[in-house]
Amino acid sequence: MKEYKDYLKFYPDFPIKGVNFVDIIPLMQDKQVFASLIKDLGALCISPNIGAPEARGFLFAAPMLTQCDNVMNVIPMRKKGKLPFNEGDLVGVDIQKEYGKDTIYFRLSDVAAGIPEGDTFNVTFFDDVLATGGTALGIAEGLQQHTVTLNGKEYKIRVTDFVFLVELDFLHGRDLLSQIAPVKSLIHL
Repeated sequence: MKEYKDYLKFYPDFPIKGVNFVDIIPLMQDKQVFASLIKDLGALCISPNIGAPEARGFLFAAPMLTQCDNVMNVIPMRKKGKLPFNEGDLVGVDIQKEYGKDTIYFRLSDVAAGIPEGDTFNVTFFDDVLATGGTALGIAEGLQQHTVTLNGKEYKIRVTDFVFLVELDFLHGRDLLSQIAPVKSLIHL
């Protein structure tokens, strides 16, 4: 089998000029490669709760839930208007992507649907590509500013690690994130 990075495709100046887009979709076009990749990613995750932003993060986090015994809950993180919510449940966090600002939302109830460990809900942040680290940093800080209540007990939320399919080493996103938790990536470019 080829190395995972041999399956990647690159598109210069997409979505804007100056960005070299890393296309991870070819990794999903071979059943054996994808199955192996999911197990390898899941093995990197410390926490049973995986926070994953849309859309490409979902493509890998959801299969981890079914294929990796250590992954018990996926916490979806979406753009505005994509998550239905009850009053007080939805949290919006501002993020700085390599090509602009955005806001990502998650539900506290999705965190509470997971598995607590001691007095915390530990969360592994997973995404497909680590570039500048702005998305992961914003979401991690947003998660850690909140608590969830389960069966009358209040729990802190803690990001235990960051896991990425691909890391663009030359952008040094790891430097931002490693101040919060360990950073692990399967593919380094």
